Amino acid sequence: MLTRAHIDEVVRAALDEDAPWGDLTSETLIPADATATAELRAREAGVFSGGDVFASAFRLTDPRLEVTLLRAEGEAFAPGDVLALVSGPARGLLTAERVGLNFVQRMSGIATLTAAYVAAVAHTPARIVDTRKTTPGLRRIERHAVRSGGGRNHRFSLSDAVMAKDNHLAVLTARHGSVTAALQAAREALSHTAHLEVEIDQLDQLDAVLAAGTGARGVGTIMLDNFTLDDLRTGVERIGGRTIVEASGRVDLSTVAAIAETGVDVISVGALTHSARALDLGLDVRVEG
Repeated sequence: MLTRAHIDEVVRAALDEDAPWGDLTSETLIPADATATAELRAREAGVFSGGDVFASAFRLTDPRLEVTLLRAEGEAFAPGDVLALVSGPARGLLTAERVGLNFVQRMSGIATLTAAYVAAVAHTPARIVDTRKTTPGLRRIERHAVRSGGGRNHRFSLSDAVMAKDNHLAVLTARHGSVTAALQAAREALSHTAHLEVEIDQLDQLDAVLAAGTGARGVGTIMLDNFTLDDLRTGVERIGGRTIVEASGRVDLSTVAAIAETGVDVISVGALTHSARALDLGLDVRVEG
């Protein structure tokens, strides 16, 4: 999902935003022939993500800058650990510093939060997945970070799968007369390779969805949205393994384990990307010459 071409596209836009006409401070104060070395150092524990994105900020600013990554994606680290080294022309290093840090702090924050959710449900088969609640333009970046933390990705975009929510079903029901008929008509219109997911927010909607069929020729996933734990258990029992069961809503680190223990297959967590805190990482720079 995260190719070098996409990394460079996103990072180049960030550099253009941060220094549209160059770095006036570095060009004024730092001699053109000065060199520098820097250490990317952790100031708190976490899970690393964004090494290639961090390196891209320096490479695109000045190809003479060399970045050595000391942690792999998804690798845990402790306070004080050095995660990467940067060396080369001082002006370029200082120009790229903020953009490189912004990306690696954000991505490592997402990976660290995701890892906490994954650990909380490790005693169950449930998967932790992200949502489309990502920063506009940064979805690939942020979803890579989720995978670094051991999570999985939901559909990438509106183009990737059908997810029928309450408003979609209201329109279809008005046309077809019932939820079941609407879903059957939708399934018939889709390619056999397309996935159909249906969201419900109360148990009395479940029978109509199941009546439309399940699996490859019917509803592939049923999302139980904002259900109580008792209703989640009832929903899982009534679905009986006929299709994937996803839980969403009311999910945080204090509730996710109990949700997983109801037997759901997937738990979608918007907070992985919309509420992750940037991790405290610093770039300790030493200018030479």
